[in-house]
Amino acid sequence: MNKDLKQIKTLLDSEVKSRNNTSELSLEKPDPLFIASQYQDESIALICALFGYGNAGLIVKFLQSLDFTLLEASEEEIKKAFSSHYYRFQKSEDVSALFIALKRLRSVESIEDIFYRGYKKEENILDGLWCFLETLHSVYPRQTRGYGFLVGNVPKKVPSAGTYKRYMMYLRWMVRKDLLDMGLWSKIDKKDLLMPLDTHTFQVSRRLGLLKRKTYDMKASIELTDTLRTFDHQDPVKYDFALYRLGQEKLA
Repeated sequence: MNKDLKQIKTLLDSEVKSRNNTSELSLEKPDPLFIASQYQDESIALICALFGYGNAGLIVKFLQSLDFTLLEASEEEIKKAFSSHYYRFQKSEDVSALFIALKRLRSVESIEDIFYRGYKKEENILDGLWCFLETLHSVYPRQTRGYGFLVGNVPKKVPSAGTYKRYMMYLRWMVRKDLLDMGLWSKIDKKDLLMPLDTHTFQVSRRLGLLKRKTYDMKASIELTDTLRTFDHQDPVKYDFALYRLGQEKLA
């Protein structure tokens, strides 16, 4: 490890330590994990993660408006309850579709088991994600722009695909366990997680010299994760929240 990276590692290790506390999750410091952590449920957490795009304050406000007990209601009740709900690209039908799809999944198999089914062959987290996406679309097929943006699809070419940031963030919440991340899952190893790369993290990582790739895609996420593995081979994604906050707060 060169001198510059050692200095960056020292900075990030300090940030990880100082930000590993529940005061980082509040209405004053909005983050979808703030809502997800109140429920400690894998389905509710996934809803929070998938709607986790855009202005952080508006994300939290929207999530607070959702009645998560509807995951146990009938499909007609779900559609009726969300008849006036929408969020950016998602119409009310897209919101209710996500709840219905997850309701159907809950009655068959856990989200963890679906991810694990794809992951276990080669301990590849992306294989787990593709398995989950295929399963999610099979239980409730829906093709609209809003729903497609919300839940995603299996890409034709993985290296040049998007970063699937919201799923990578969700996996961090589920697999890691500290004062922020919930650690509800036990079957996937945190060493195999990939960095949830959003524009904040992408730009900060390039400025700090952690990432050379100029294109914002899955290759960039993998490259950044590989760099952070030199900092902590067993838990490279522990740096995600610190990097995100450094960018959000314009500290780096």
